Amino acid sequence: MRRLTALLLTGWLASLAGALPAQPAVVQGFDVQVPFSPVQSDADGTWQLVYELHLTNFAGRSIIVDRVRVTAPDGAEIGEAEGDALAGWMGHVGTREARDRRTIPPGARSLIYLNLPVSRAPSAVAHRIDFHFADGEDRAAGQLTLPAIRVDARAPLTLGPPLRGGPWAAVHAPEMPRGHRRVVYATEGNARIPGRFAIDWVRLDAEGRMAPPGATRLDQYYGHGAEVLAVADAVVAAVRDDMAEAETLAAVPRVSIGDASGNYVTLDLGGGHYAFYEHLRPGIGVRPGQRVRRGQVIGRLGLTGQGSEPHLHFHVADANSVLGAEGRPFVLEGLTILGRYPSIQAFARGGQWLPPSGPSPRRPHTPGPNAVVRFPD
Repeated sequence: MRRLTALLLTGWLASLAGALPAQPAVVQGFDVQVPFSPVQSDADGTWQLVYELHLTNFAGRSIIVDRVRVTAPDGAEIGEAEGDALAGWMGHVGTREARDRRTIPPGARSLIYLNLPVSRAPSAVAHRIDFHFADGEDRAAGQLTLPAIRVDARAPLTLGPPLRGGPWAAVHAPEMPRGHRRVVYATEGNARIPGRFAIDWVRLDAEGRMAPPGATRLDQYYGHGAEVLAVADAVVAAVRDDMAEAETLAAVPRVSIGDASGNYVTLDLGGGHYAFYEHLRPGIGVRPGQRVRRGQVIGRLGLTGQGSEPHLHFHVADANSVLGAEGRPFVLEGLTILGRYPSIQAFARGGQWLPPSGPSPRRPHTPGPNAVVRFPD
């Protein structure tokens, strides 16, 4: 774990009254951690650096983050945000986001979620954080420059399709406060984001509907019962198959986070990579230790655990733990982009998606937020 500590933060603050001009003020500030190294992700053929900064306020008063600037080793700017744009990058731990996201109260932790487009990933990234105190006699501005952090240079894992045919909506939205990207779990002694690159796959018809109008039963949804496929030659690492499936959406029970994934299959892909398939129907046909081949049926799409409609939750992580692992990037072969919804709100409203802005990337890639895709039959 990378740890960058600023508990006694010495910045170029305005000198306190009576202090010598040559002596900068020493103030209690915040601790910054980068527990997950920046990694490269390919969304719709555009490369991004993806990672988080964890900021914990050790001062006795609120700190407001004014600006974050990210640079390469040669000083070239990779990303910068302030004001509302910066607020969009930030999220609080243990709250429903009722307060200003840029304000970190005493003792609280906030995360800065970084998804930075890059034409070529740098070897490392450096950060400058500008801030000020929200109240008290000294509201002076401060600046913290962090040591460079090395970028994980490994390419995303290349996988086969998890489903057949289409159209399938690739539902994910990095900006959602309670979306996969921003849900932190601390269930095994460490804070982890297993769904950092997770996608919920929802089957649609040609008009963009998930089910016929007025549908109430799970089996009326177009994706329900679809065959779920192994994305690579792999070994089954874990299976859960003890949760019953409700007949109607109204009968889907509320569950704890330990049961939110529902019935699932985990595949050991090798090299410290594990693929997770969640919310499967009961009656999974594989068992732990079994070897499977790419394209083999390993389960069927359903709605067990937590969800609003039948779908397949799919992600890759670095350990055989549903909640206690870090999500890892991946790309998929064989998909064709049919279009996209401009936002997750537009997807939820239903209706026809927008046409693609250009041809599908020829190389394996991950569909961008709320894209609509087709897999080979």
